[in-house]
Amino acid sequence: MSERRTVQPAGKIRPWIIDTTLRDGEQAPGVVFSPSEKKRIARLLAEAGVDEVEVGYPAMGPAERKAITEIAAMELPVRLTGWARAKRSDIDHACFCGTGAIHISFPVSELYLNLMDRNYSWVRKQLEELVPHAKKHVGFVSVGGQDATRAAPEMLEQFIRDAADCGADRIRIADTVGVATPMSVMRLIRRLQKASCAPLEFHAHNDLGMATANAFTALEAGCKAVSVSVTGLGERAGNAALEELALALAMSESFASPVETHLLSALCEAVSCASGRTIQEQKPVVGRSAFQHESGIHCAALLKDPLSYQPFLPDRIGRKGFELLIGKHSGTAAIRHYFRKTGRLLDREQAEKLLELVKHAANRHKRALKPEELEAMYAQLFQTPSIIR
Repeated sequence: MSERRTVQPAGKIRPWIIDTTLRDGEQAPGVVFSPSEKKRIARLLAEAGVDEVEVGYPAMGPAERKAITEIAAMELPVRLTGWARAKRSDIDHACFCGTGAIHISFPVSELYLNLMDRNYSWVRKQLEELVPHAKKHVGFVSVGGQDATRAAPEMLEQFIRDAADCGADRIRIADTVGVATPMSVMRLIRRLQKASCAPLEFHAHNDLGMATANAFTALEAGCKAVSVSVTGLGERAGNAALEELALALAMSESFASPVETHLLSALCEAVSCASGRTIQEQKPVVGRSAFQHESGIHCAALLKDPLSYQPFLPDRIGRKGFELLIGKHSGTAAIRHYFRKTGRLLDREQAEKLLELVKHAANRHKRALKPEELEAMYAQLFQTPSIIR
């Protein structure tokens, strides 16, 4: 493995982006990636510019370890990380897959410690044993606090100090069940930074629909890294979405996105196909509806300036262009534009006559109209019937 060198643009913060599609993403119920799909996704992630790929959970079994080892052999220009529980056997499995980095997850909330019949003394002892053990075999060890956003802040501060003292290179703050909000993330990260200078990462889940906002806020608060997944694929409501965060960073004044955003559409389509999860129409950034417009006011403005009702142009994520739908909310500008593309020029009076038919049909069908329906309306209004001889 050869890691990509990162360049920090002048005046902008360059965060470290970790993608967990192949680990947390595949934990989504019913999702199974084949070895070839895993390798293709890993390559696409590397080409897109992510810094680190959490490539899987080696302790899951021989098949998982084989797939991870094969990805490691591809020598992609990214850091590859194997995920492990706080167990020596998990770490040993991860060490011998050739990833060069390991993430070790520890329970830190009272709820999770009680579920395991453990206490914080056990956590400290495992840190002292497992982190040095992992560092004998790999060059980078990340340590994670599972359910950190529901942990007592004092215990979390102690966890960070202990992990850093044991040699952890980075510490993950996991919002495991997605209960954090942007302001709570801001307060928590700022508090934890005062406890230790160890680099922090934030791992967001989307149960309340705030994962991407929380990940972005964590970076604003001073986290050095965040973990994301393609399309937000993951357990329950998923994770922070790579494509959403990448665009938010690219469009911000403070941050620089390492991601090649023009490759995002192809990457999301590949993961959607491999996972069997359809990209929702209104999915931010890559959903089909993100670049579809029907409102007459919007369409008229878009025809003058495509940025009037779009935050960025479709080609920025590898899409060809926006689409104007003709339906109940359309105006004459969109209708004239539609027919102008086919070489037929309509004046305003003709467009208004056609618009009356369009609105009636759209109300009847409860949808936008299809091209053949528009053609039939045009023929009904403007084409002279053939004379039967």
